[in-house]
Amino acid sequence: MNAAPQADSVPPSGPTAASGTLAFDPVAASRTLAFDPAAASRTLDRFEDDGDFDVAETERIAVEIEAGAEAHGETELVWRARLLRATMHEYRGDLAASARILSDVLAWADAHERRQVQASAHRVLARLHRAMGDMGASLDHSLQCVNAQDDSTPVSIRIACMIKLADAFARTGSAGAARERYEEADRLAVETGNLYKRIMALNNYAYAEYEEGNGEQARSVLARLRDVARAHGMPLGFSVLDTVARVETLCGDHDAAEQAALAALDALRGEELTQDADAETDLLLTLALVQRRKGNLAAALRTVAEVQQESERLSLTYNAAQALFERSEIHAAAGDYKDAYLALSEFNAAQERLSSAEREVQARNRQVMFEVAEARRQAEWFREQALRDALTGLRNRRYVDEHLPALLHRATAEGSPVTIALLDLDHFKRINDTLSHEAGDQVLTAVASLLDAVEVGPDGFAARLGGEEFLLVVRGTDPGRAVTRLEDLRRTIADHPWQPITGELPVTISIGISAAAPDSTQRSLLSEADEALYRAKRGGRNRIHLAPNATAPKRRRWRDAARLAS
Repeated sequence: MNAAPQADSVPPSGPTAASGTLAFDPVAASRTLAFDPAAASRTLDRFEDDGDFDVAETERIAVEIEAGAEAHGETELVWRARLLRATMHEYRGDLAASARILSDVLAWADAHERRQVQASAHRVLARLHRAMGDMGASLDHSLQCVNAQDDSTPVSIRIACMIKLADAFARTGSAGAARERYEEADRLAVETGNLYKRIMALNNYAYAEYEEGNGEQARSVLARLRDVARAHGMPLGFSVLDTVARVETLCGDHDAAEQAALAALDALRGEELTQDADAETDLLLTLALVQRRKGNLAAALRTVAEVQQESERLSLTYNAAQALFERSEIHAAAGDYKDAYLALSEFNAAQERLSSAEREVQARNRQVMFEVAEARRQAEWFREQALRDALTGLRNRRYVDEHLPALLHRATAEGSPVTIALLDLDHFKRINDTLSHEAGDQVLTAVASLLDAVEVGPDGFAARLGGEEFLLVVRGTDPGRAVTRLEDLRRTIADHPWQPITGELPVTISIGISAAAPDSTQRSLLSEADEALYRAKRGGRNRIHLAPNATAPKRRRWRDAARLAS
């Protein structure tokens, strides 16, 4: 049996793209880049959205974009171009090379929170794991592909990921979940006018129903697909026609099935670009199946002979084995059981050789995937450690520099308040000098635990900036409530039982607080909080001081934390 049509890999035929404009010309696209980052981004978008391309030419363009982007400091374009190269390795069947590139791409995308790149990488990984027979991992990456999306994810990628998830559900026996996702993908395609993705969703939907043995349901989905294609004057591609042929065979309409199978071959032979070398032999196997079911056994034998000839010429071992199986079925249908037995024996031997070779390849690929995944886990662990303070386990200054600007940007876009607090232990040097550095480390660790217990809201965090200085970022809470929490923290630290560590020496903290405005930057906020901290120290320590843009809570007084005049 030929494999089901797949999202992102089987385009509809015809001279126009889904939008109705001229079909995408990657060669012409690459010539316009010289180097224009916006044009390069649009080119990569089109490759992600269009399945009709030549693998060698596309890889050349990906290399050109990667080199140009690297020279111009366009980091995201560099990684998107590498993602395209990984896809080309996948189409060539070099899954190990694809997996290695994808690991690096996904690690970068995760570290920099680039949702579009994350979604696309998970989508390709879902295909890789499916090709290796690991349907569980394929489903997992399909789910992550959908989960990685946000409002900035292009709709075409959202639809493709939804189709991929539906395919994964179908292959793991979750027919109901698959139907929901196919319908959702179709709805999104309708809303955005993406004809190509709509045809893809409906075609895969129909094939999934065919593989479940639901002939009439598959027919119903194909009727919707035909209506869409007819309404837009779009001819059916060979992949769709192959699905039609198999569905009609399942439903018993062998004349319609044969007509569709022959039309699929005509459509394929009329296309200039074909990604799959085995596409024609796949279609011929469908035709042989239809001819056998129709009772035209002589024609079926001629078709199988053509499959065997092409499979030998192109070294298509899988299709060659399937041709032997179909030949066995044809001989059995003719009552020639001796030849049927001989053909079946040849098929079993070929299948065993194929299975053995596939097991070796899968073992190598799985080893590579394991090594890649393990390397990625280790890289993620080391990166996580690089963003944490070794002593306290809190975030460190590097984390602040990498994440605070983006947090402020998101908060401004969402209208979410952000309060920044700089905290500094009072007379900490006295603890180190009078007692020991070990005692000082114990104090820092205990204070860090108390900071880590403060409710900081979504994306908020506590960090150690160095020495005895800490930072607390509170998001999603108005500044007045944040100040109340910080005053509670100040009291908690002052009242903590420090005697086992410091004896008679007290441990207190001073806090400077600033609230973000729409035009605030990391530098401006930290500067305001630092000035407020300085005033808290000058005011007697063990107190908080608010920058002018922060707001003190109403109806709340505390002994030593009243707002001081600036």
